[in-house]
Amino acid sequence: MDKNGIVKEDKGISEEVVNETIHELCKLIIESNDEQFVYDFFSCLFTKPELKDVANRWLLVKEIDKGTTQREIAKKFSMSLCKITRGSKELTKSDSAFRKMLEMLKNN
Repeated sequence: MDKNGIVKEDKGISEEVVNETIHELCKLIIESNDEQFVYDFFSCLFTKPELKDVANRWLLVKEIDKGTTQREIAKKFSMSLCKITRGSKELTKSDSAFRKMLEMLKNN
């Protein structure tokens, strides 16, 4: 356990550094205000399978929002029910970032 009470479950960077780095990337992405640049950046940062995983996770959130059953989503995207259930639980939270993103999408 480090000074912030974070348990290091594996070797490598701490959860604190992970969080700082993700915040840094989020800030830079917002500042870029350039969709094509962000797309190109993601294409450099992530492998094709990782990009597919990110896309699948967002697609499953949109499908849950449409009312598609978890079993239908699992079949459609060859995805585990565990992953889908996690997305579903996130959507039910009062401060759900998924819900906020869906509202942004609907307002565009």
